[in-house]
Amino acid sequence: MEEIKKEPVTALLILLNILIFLIVEFTGGSENGQHMLECGACYAPLILEQGEWYRVFFSMFLHFGAPHLINNILVLFVLGQRLEPAVGKLKFLLIYIAGGLGGNLISLFWDIHTGDYSVSAGASGAVFALMGGMIYVIMRHRGRVADLTIRQMLIMAAFSLYFGFASEGVDNAAHAGGLVCGFLTAVIVYHPRKIWKIVP
Repeated sequence: MEEIKKEPVTALLILLNILIFLIVEFTGGSENGQHMLECGACYAPLILEQGEWYRVFFSMFLHFGAPHLINNILVLFVLGQRLEPAVGKLKFLLIYIAGGLGGNLISLFWDIHTGDYSVSAGASGAVFALMGGMIYVIMRHRGRVADLTIRQMLIMAAFSLYFGFASEGVDNAAHAGGLVCGFLTAVIVYHPRKIWKIVP
């Protein structure tokens, strides 16, 4: 309960992702591609030809199987505990949503560019956006926020990107796009006040 009070947006996002996953799982299966499409997963032809742009948003809350969900939830939990108190509830939510949307749009444009259309979903773009936002916030806090340093965040981001590129079936465009969009969103919305030390 104490964590929910401290980071309510993080807790809400975690609960929302879990709840939606359970609904999808029990109504047709989270690893059933057709059912995931029916639930709002991203698929370029449906977005471009049918105008179903809502998929860019709704796909952020869908996951292909429990491991996919758990991995994203764990990173969301770790980063949310540190980033939400640092920037505030609204700015944290903006970084998550705007970064996730940006990552999904970049993924969509990449699919159009390559002509390689696939069904995609997951909070990974939004989670990478939190990484990008965290990197910027740490930079503004002279290299550390809570127990995270800029070096640790850069290593986390680098390894996460590497494992994505080294694995099959991963939407790397959404990951890289989310990281960049999260960083840029934080640049726009986060302006910490300078504390001037008065010397008598």
